[in-house]
Amino acid sequence: MKIRAQKQIIESILINLQPFLEKKDASQITSHILFTTQDSKCIIKATDSEIGLKIVTENISIEAEGSFTAHGKKLLDIIRILKDDEITLELLDNTLIIKQKHSKFKLPTFDPNSYPTFPTIEDKPQISLDSLSLIQNLKKISPAIDTNNPKFELNGALINIKNNGTDLVGTDTRRLAIATIPGNNSEALSLIVPKKAILEIQKLFLDQIDIFFDETNLIITNENYYFYTRLINGKFPDYQRIIPTTTKHQITLPKKEMIDAIKMITTISQEIKMTLLSDTIIFNSLSADNVEAKTELELNTGLNDKFELSFNSKYILDFISQTNKNEFTIEFNEPSLPFIVKDDNFITIIMPIVA
Repeated sequence: MKIRAQKQIIESILINLQPFLEKKDASQITSHILFTTQDSKCIIKATDSEIGLKIVTENISIEAEGSFTAHGKKLLDIIRILKDDEITLELLDNTLIIKQKHSKFKLPTFDPNSYPTFPTIEDKPQISLDSLSLIQNLKKISPAIDTNNPKFELNGALINIKNNGTDLVGTDTRRLAIATIPGNNSEALSLIVPKKAILEIQKLFLDQIDIFFDETNLIITNENYYFYTRLINGKFPDYQRIIPTTTKHQITLPKKEMIDAIKMITTISQEIKMTLLSDTIIFNSLSADNVEAKTELELNTGLNDKFELSFNSKYILDFISQTNKNEFTIEFNEPSLPFIVKDDNFITIIMPIVA
């Protein structure tokens, strides 16, 4: 097999494929990227067997058909140090030769026939969600998804498709983020998608996509990309039970002023005590040392009595960063009970810090 392409074309493809490679064990074929040719197109794949991406391109010239593998990181390192010019990749005697004018590199290859196969979309049901809305709302909840929880089902986002709408849910046990996509669905369905896959979906897909699934895989396709991830096999917590059914107090807060006040306190402490008075909100740092940060925000809260809420600032800032309006709502009952921050179809329930 022999192919030619401009440096920036190959480099861009290899960068997109890096998150899908096996990083720890270079002796595994999954640390390699697979190049194949088909119908005058070049198909490039990477997978660590849990998550995979296939890129199809016509921007690579094919001089001889075939297939080869190459260590994904080493190949990218080589391409990066070459000049902005055409590069040739050729398989000779099971060795990959990378050439550009007077520069030449050799890399060992694996048998391409041993490369792991990707799941196919044939005979798989399709999810009929608006894909742009799905991607936008996955972005809202992704900061709340856990990463190393021993309850492995919490290391992913729940896509809970119901008859009257779809809930996207993420939690790290200290907060619970829920984004709801309205719409009628003919079938109810629940899938848990790993956080790594959620983050890659946001990077790769910015336009309309087709989504397929079975019991073990979720597949997303568009004109250029074919992405798959293994689903997490487990039972997600009953998040509906955690949402307070009623709240005593509800206050509309200005987004920019809240960010400014919270960030001022975070120079000293991530943990903040917010004291709500009838016409003022006071922010204090919660730190054990003899350091203190304090600021105030003039605001008519409508409260008759003083109310204190202590929380991790990151949870509020993560929420606010995903809101679109200039205001959001906070709802609460007692200082020791979870409180809600809300923006239209997006809510986060936060566990307070209890002294």
